[in-house]
Amino acid sequence: MPGVYEPGEIDLVGTVVGVVERKAIMDGAAVRSGDLLLALPSTGLHTNGYTLARKLLDDLDWEQFHPDLGESVGGALLAVHRSYLHEVATLRAGGVKPRGLAHITGGGVVDNLPRILPDGLGAIIRRGSWPEPLIFKLLAERGDLSVAELFHVFNMGLGMLLVIPPDDLDLARQILPDELHLVGEIVVGEGVTVV
Repeated sequence: MPGVYEPGEIDLVGTVVGVVERKAIMDGAAVRSGDLLLALPSTGLHTNGYTLARKLLDDLDWEQFHPDLGESVGGALLAVHRSYLHEVATLRAGGVKPRGLAHITGGGVVDNLPRILPDGLGAIIRRGSWPEPLIFKLLAERGDLSVAELFHVFNMGLGMLLVIPPDDLDLARQILPDELHLVGEIVVGEGVTVV
């Protein structure tokens, strides 16, 4: 991480470890073609893409209000990484049966979502079906980044992706009407296609 790990500096890391009963493990094996992708939105970059973001925004004043962001660059970059535990637990307690969950961190959507898909399955993501935090538009413009690169480096506003059976969509929307976005579906194929 250039510009972060400098000589004489230390890195302090925190880790959270969880335990789950074997029968409750959600490893994506139940995912099927035709399942839907729901997104819980991110608040910003969360934990990935900061090296590139710093490089692209280095010449800006990070403390000054930036009209394209509605806040300062520093404020946008320091947006708190939200937890999705409450929303996922609420959906499950309400009867929604996710077949897979993908927390979009390092590697963006392109690397994280396929980790929960069985062989022979891919995903289509429909851009514009969720609100993208303004920081991503600024980064795309300043770096002249392609859609492929954006979705490989950043979460693009997709903090947590849930794969659900189509029959659970109405129930999920009733439980979290203002939080969930239907952003795509699982298809026969490989990888993630953004349209």
